[in-house]
Amino acid sequence: MLLAIDIGNSNISVGLFNSEKTLQFLASIDTDSRKTADQISIDLMNLFSLYGFSISDVSGAIFSSVVPSMNFMMEKALTRLLGKTPMMVGPGVKTGLNIRMEIHNQLGADLVAGAVAALEKYPAPIIMIDMGTATTISYISAKHTYEGGLMFPGVRLSLDALSDHAAQLSDISLQHPKSLIGKNTEDCMRNGIVYGTAGMLDGIIDRIRETIPEETPTIVATGSNAPVIVRHCRNSVIYDKYLLMEGLWAIYHKNK
Repeated sequence: MLLAIDIGNSNISVGLFNSEKTLQFLASIDTDSRKTADQISIDLMNLFSLYGFSISDVSGAIFSSVVPSMNFMMEKALTRLLGKTPMMVGPGVKTGLNIRMEIHNQLGADLVAGAVAALEKYPAPIIMIDMGTATTISYISAKHTYEGGLMFPGVRLSLDALSDHAAQLSDISLQHPKSLIGKNTEDCMRNGIVYGTAGMLDGIIDRIRETIPEETPTIVATGSNAPVIVRHCRNSVIYDKYLLMEGLWAIYHKNK
Protein backbone atom coordinates (compact mmCIF):
# COMPACT_ATOMS: atom_id res chain seq x y z
CA MET A 1 0.00 0.00 0.00
CA LEU A 2 1.04 3.59 -0.65
CA LEU A 3 0.67 6.33 1.96
CA ALA A 4 0.16 9.75 0.35
CA ILE A 5 0.25 12.93 2.42
CA ASP A 6 -0.23 16.59 1.51
CA ILE A 7 0.77 19.22 4.06
CA GLY A 8 -1.36 22.29 3.45
CA ASN A 9 -1.44 25.58 5.32
CA SER A 10 -4.63 24.68 7.18
CA ASN A 11 -4.89 20.89 7.00
CA ILE A 12 -2.82 17.79 6.36
CA SER A 13 -4.55 15.34 4.01
CA VAL A 14 -3.68 11.67 4.51
CA GLY A 15 -4.63 9.05 1.91
CA LEU A 16 -3.96 5.33 1.68
CA PHE A 17 -3.92 3.56 -1.71
CA ASN A 18 -3.92 -0.16 -2.37
CA SER A 19 -1.93 -1.72 -5.21
CA GLU A 20 -4.83 -1.16 -7.64
CA LYS A 21 -4.84 2.63 -7.07
CA THR A 22 -8.01 2.45 -5.01
CA LEU A 23 -8.14 4.98 -2.20
CA GLN A 24 -8.83 3.09 1.02
CA PHE A 25 -9.34 6.19 3.11
CA LEU A 26 -8.81 9.94 2.96
CA ALA A 27 -8.48 11.75 6.27
CA SER A 28 -7.58 15.22 7.44
CA ILE A 29 -5.79 16.59 10.51
CA ASP A 30 -4.88 20.14 11.51
CA THR A 31 -1.59 21.58 10.33
CA ASP A 32 0.54 22.48 13.33
CA SER A 33 4.18 23.29 12.62
CA ARG A 34 4.99 23.00 16.34
CA LYS A 35 4.39 19.23 16.38
CA THR A 36 7.33 16.92 16.89
CA ALA A 37 7.99 13.78 14.86
CA ASP A 38 6.58 11.73 17.76
CA GLN A 39 3.33 13.67 17.75
CA ILE A 40 2.97 13.33 13.98
CA SER A 41 3.64 9.59 14.29
CA ILE A 42 0.89 9.27 16.89
CA ASP A 43 -1.55 11.19 14.68
CA LEU A 44 -0.86 8.87 11.75
CA MET A 45 -1.11 5.72 13.86
CA ASN A 46 -4.43 6.91 15.25
CA LEU A 47 -5.78 7.46 11.73
CA PHE A 48 -4.79 3.94 10.70
CA SER A 49 -6.46 2.55 13.80
CA LEU A 50 -9.59 4.65 13.18
CA TYR A 51 -10.02 3.33 9.63
CA GLY A 52 -9.07 -0.25 10.46
CA PHE A 53 -5.74 -0.54 8.64
CA SER A 54 -2.25 -1.48 9.77
CA ILE A 55 0.67 0.81 9.09
CA SER A 56 2.83 -2.29 8.67
CA ASP A 57 1.03 -2.91 5.34
CA VAL A 58 2.44 0.33 3.88
CA SER A 59 5.21 -0.37 1.38
CA GLY A 60 6.00 3.23 0.46
CA ALA A 61 5.14 6.85 1.19
CA ILE A 62 5.15 10.17 -0.61
CA PHE A 63 4.33 13.64 0.62
CA SER A 64 3.98 17.13 -0.75
CA SER A 65 4.15 20.26 1.33
CA VAL A 66 3.63 24.01 1.22
CA VAL A 67 4.76 24.34 4.86
CA PRO A 68 8.57 23.95 4.75
CA SER A 69 8.89 24.10 8.55
CA MET A 70 7.04 20.76 8.81
CA ASN A 71 9.01 18.85 6.19
CA PHE A 72 11.81 17.60 8.43
CA MET A 73 9.49 16.34 11.18
CA MET A 74 7.16 14.67 8.68
CA GLU A 75 10.08 12.91 6.99
CA LYS A 76 11.43 11.83 10.37
CA ALA A 77 8.02 10.51 11.49
CA LEU A 78 7.43 8.53 8.29
CA THR A 79 10.94 7.10 8.34
CA ARG A 80 10.41 5.95 11.92
CA LEU A 81 7.02 4.37 11.19
CA LEU A 82 7.90 2.71 7.88
CA GLY A 83 11.61 1.97 8.28
CA LYS A 84 12.39 3.77 5.01
CA THR A 85 12.68 7.35 3.83
CA PRO A 86 9.55 8.74 2.16
CA MET A 87 9.58 10.45 -1.23
CA MET A 88 9.02 14.20 -1.14
CA VAL A 89 7.69 16.15 -4.11
CA GLY A 90 10.31 18.73 -5.00
CA PRO A 91 13.40 19.40 -7.11
CA GLY A 92 14.84 16.23 -8.63
CA VAL A 93 11.56 14.30 -8.58
CA LYS A 94 10.25 13.27 -12.02
CA THR A 95 6.77 14.57 -12.75
CA GLY A 96 6.59 14.57 -16.56
CA LEU A 97 5.32 18.14 -16.29
CA ASN A 98 6.95 20.95 -18.28
CA ILE A 99 6.84 24.04 -16.07
CA ARG A 100 7.20 27.49 -17.63
CA MET A 101 7.30 29.47 -14.40
CA GLU A 102 10.24 31.90 -14.09
CA ILE A 103 11.38 30.16 -10.90
CA HIS A 104 10.36 26.48 -10.97
CA ASN A 105 10.71 25.77 -7.28
CA GLN A 106 8.24 28.55 -6.44
CA LEU A 107 5.41 26.41 -7.81
CA GLY A 108 3.70 24.68 -4.89
CA ALA A 109 4.15 20.91 -4.67
CA ASP A 110 0.38 20.54 -4.30
CA LEU A 111 -0.18 22.31 -7.62
CA VAL A 112 2.42 20.11 -9.28
CA ALA A 113 0.68 16.97 -8.02
CA GLY A 114 -2.74 18.27 -9.05
CA ALA A 115 -1.50 19.17 -12.54
CA VAL A 116 0.07 15.71 -13.02
CA ALA A 117 -3.23 14.02 -12.15
CA ALA A 118 -5.28 16.44 -14.23
CA LEU A 119 -3.20 15.68 -17.34
CA GLU A 120 -3.65 11.94 -16.80
CA LYS A 121 -7.42 12.19 -16.32
CA TYR A 122 -8.66 15.04 -18.53
CA PRO A 123 -8.04 16.38 -22.04
CA ALA A 124 -5.77 19.43 -22.29
CA PRO A 125 -5.80 22.39 -22.26
CA ILE A 126 -6.89 22.48 -18.65
CA ILE A 127 -7.89 25.24 -16.29
CA MET A 128 -7.26 23.83 -12.81
CA ILE A 129 -8.76 25.50 -9.74
CA ASP A 130 -7.44 24.59 -6.30
CA MET A 131 -9.57 26.01 -3.49
CA GLY A 132 -7.87 25.68 -0.13
CA THR A 133 -6.38 28.34 2.16
CA ALA A 134 -5.63 30.21 -1.06
CA THR A 135 -7.57 29.89 -4.30
CA THR A 136 -5.21 29.18 -7.18
CA ILE A 137 -6.10 29.02 -10.86
CA SER A 138 -3.59 27.27 -13.11
CA TYR A 139 -3.47 27.04 -16.89
CA ILE A 140 -2.04 23.90 -18.48
CA SER A 141 -1.69 24.15 -22.26
CA ALA A 142 -2.57 21.60 -24.93
CA LYS A 143 1.16 20.80 -25.06
CA HIS A 144 0.97 19.61 -21.44
CA THR A 145 2.91 22.62 -20.22
CA TYR A 146 2.17 24.38 -16.95
CA GLU A 147 2.04 27.95 -18.21
CA GLY A 148 1.29 29.79 -14.96
CA GLY A 149 -1.72 31.02 -13.08
CA LEU A 150 -3.38 33.39 -10.65
CA MET A 151 -3.69 33.35 -6.88
CA PHE A 152 -5.95 35.15 -4.42
CA PRO A 153 -7.20 34.69 -0.83
CA GLY A 154 -9.25 31.57 -0.23
CA VAL A 155 -12.93 31.53 0.67
CA ARG A 156 -12.43 30.83 4.37
CA LEU A 157 -9.65 33.40 4.59
CA SER A 158 -11.89 36.06 3.04
CA LEU A 159 -14.74 35.24 5.42
CA ASP A 160 -12.43 35.36 8.44
CA ALA A 161 -11.00 38.71 7.34
CA LEU A 162 -14.52 40.12 6.99
CA SER A 163 -15.59 39.06 10.48
CA ASP A 164 -12.25 40.01 12.09
CA HIS A 165 -12.27 43.57 10.74
CA ALA A 166 -15.97 44.42 11.11
CA ALA A 167 -17.18 44.72 14.70
CA GLN A 168 -20.78 43.74 13.98
CA LEU A 169 -20.02 40.80 11.69
CA SER A 170 -19.63 37.40 13.37
CA ASP A 171 -17.94 34.20 12.23
CA ILE A 172 -20.15 32.11 9.96
CA SER A 173 -19.95 28.68 8.38
CA LEU A 174 -19.50 28.13 4.66
CA GLN A 175 -22.73 26.64 3.31
CA HIS A 176 -24.82 26.64 0.15
CA PRO A 177 -26.84 29.87 0.01
CA LYS A 178 -30.63 29.64 0.37
CA SER A 179 -31.14 32.26 -2.33
CA LEU A 180 -29.21 34.97 -4.13
CA ILE A 181 -30.48 37.88 -2.03
CA GLY A 182 -29.78 37.52 1.68
CA LYS A 183 -32.42 38.47 4.26
CA ASN A 184 -30.16 38.67 7.29
CA THR A 185 -26.53 39.56 8.00
CA GLU A 186 -25.24 35.97 7.97
CA ASP A 187 -26.96 35.17 4.68
CA CYS A 188 -25.68 38.40 3.14
CA MET A 189 -22.10 37.50 4.11
CA ARG A 190 -22.47 33.90 2.94
CA ASN A 191 -24.14 34.85 -0.34
CA GLY A 192 -21.55 37.50 -1.02
CA ILE A 193 -18.59 35.17 -0.58
CA VAL A 194 -20.17 32.23 -2.46
CA TYR A 195 -21.67 34.08 -5.42
CA GLY A 196 -18.83 36.61 -5.43
CA THR A 197 -16.18 33.88 -5.64
CA ALA A 198 -18.19 31.98 -8.27
CA GLY A 199 -18.53 35.16 -10.34
CA MET A 200 -14.83 35.89 -9.99
CA LEU A 201 -13.95 32.37 -11.15
CA ASP A 202 -16.27 32.71 -14.13
CA GLY A 203 -14.70 36.03 -15.04
CA ILE A 204 -11.16 34.66 -14.95
CA ILE A 205 -12.14 31.50 -16.83
CA ASP A 206 -13.73 33.63 -19.56
CA ARG A 207 -10.60 35.78 -19.81
CA ILE A 208 -8.40 32.69 -20.16
CA ARG A 209 -10.75 31.38 -22.86
CA GLU A 210 -10.23 34.63 -24.76
CA THR A 211 -6.49 33.92 -24.93
CA ILE A 212 -7.11 30.50 -26.54
CA PRO A 213 -10.13 31.15 -28.83
CA GLU A 214 -9.51 28.06 -30.98
CA GLU A 215 -9.40 25.63 -28.05
CA THR A 216 -11.94 24.39 -25.50
CA PRO A 217 -10.34 23.95 -22.08
CA THR A 218 -11.37 21.38 -19.51
CA ILE A 219 -12.15 23.11 -16.23
CA VAL A 220 -11.51 21.05 -13.10
CA ALA A 221 -11.67 22.14 -9.46
CA THR A 222 -10.41 20.52 -6.28
CA GLY A 223 -9.92 21.54 -2.66
CA SER A 224 -12.08 21.64 0.46
CA ASN A 225 -14.01 24.78 -0.52
CA ALA A 226 -14.68 23.83 -4.13
CA PRO A 227 -17.97 21.87 -3.70
CA VAL A 228 -19.79 24.88 -2.28
CA ILE A 229 -18.54 27.33 -4.90
CA VAL A 230 -18.35 25.57 -8.27
CA ARG A 231 -22.02 24.57 -8.36
CA HIS A 232 -22.81 28.29 -8.62
CA CYS A 233 -20.40 28.92 -11.51
CA ARG A 234 -21.93 29.48 -14.92
CA ASN A 235 -19.06 27.66 -16.61
CA SER A 236 -19.11 23.87 -16.55
CA VAL A 237 -16.63 22.92 -13.80
CA ILE A 238 -15.72 19.32 -12.90
CA TYR A 239 -15.23 18.81 -9.16
CA ASP A 240 -12.53 16.22 -8.44
CA LYS A 241 -12.11 15.57 -4.72
CA TYR A 242 -9.18 13.16 -5.12
CA LEU A 243 -7.12 15.03 -7.74
CA LEU A 244 -4.20 15.83 -5.46
CA MET A 245 -4.00 12.36 -3.93
CA GLU A 246 -4.05 10.72 -7.36
CA GLY A 247 -1.30 13.09 -8.46
CA LEU A 248 0.88 11.95 -5.56
CA TRP A 249 0.20 8.32 -6.51
CA ALA A 250 1.24 9.04 -10.12
CA ILE A 251 4.42 10.89 -9.12
CA TYR A 252 5.44 8.11 -6.75
CA HIS A 253 5.15 5.50 -9.50
CA LYS A 254 6.96 7.70 -12.04
CA ASN A 255 9.94 7.70 -9.68
CA LYS A 256 9.69 4.20 -8.24
